[in-house]
Amino acid sequence: MLKSRPVVELLASTRPLSSILSPRGEEANAKSILSAGVDEAGRGPLAGPLAVAAVILDPDRPIAGLDDSKKLTAARREALYPLIIERALAYCVVLVEPDEIDRVNIFQATMAGMSRAVAGLVPAAREALVDGNKLPKDLPCRGRAIVGGDALEPAISAASILAKVSRDRLMVALDATHPGYGFAVHKGYPTPAHLSALQQLGPCAQHRRSFAPVRLLLDQARLF
Repeated sequence: MLKSRPVVELLASTRPLSSILSPRGEEANAKSILSAGVDEAGRGPLAGPLAVAAVILDPDRPIAGLDDSKKLTAARREALYPLIIERALAYCVVLVEPDEIDRVNIFQATMAGMSRAVAGLVPAAREALVDGNKLPKDLPCRGRAIVGGDALEPAISAASILAKVSRDRLMVALDATHPGYGFAVHKGYPTPAHLSALQQLGPCAQHRRSFAPVRLLLDQARLF
């Protein structure tokens, strides 16, 4: 099995965080049971990357307690994260950086991230179960969009947890390299504390310049 690397190293290298379980994966692939759950974390923040995960669960190694990551406490997500990494047939987490989000918009960035995450799975998925009501046009396999899927499909729940934990850990790391914004606390979301820091410090390299509060601040700076 390939050992996964910390998501901070992933940011530096731009390579997907993934795991391969070849013996079980090849056996499952032969039986055509490889359905991947796909979900993202970080569409709404003003700063930091979008994290997208794809997970193929092993039906012989179920994980109790999977649910939409937003319904779980941070401690519960952290407890489930290593179980998913250990027991999944395959997983892949990719980051879509702020500059790409600004260039193509958050929706297109999400679709691109989903396609990359599914494409990064080894063994390859035969079907992608995507949380939401839209499917990326360039998925490498057939897909099915499921509204509320992160609470309905265990594989999507697992993807939701991997994406959320990976992104939260990264935002904590970014707090050290971009001090003063409070990334470790609010994870880049537009809280009053974040907006206040943004007004005082201005945007940093991790801020999404196409998002309204950041864009307005930059527009004001150009006027004066």
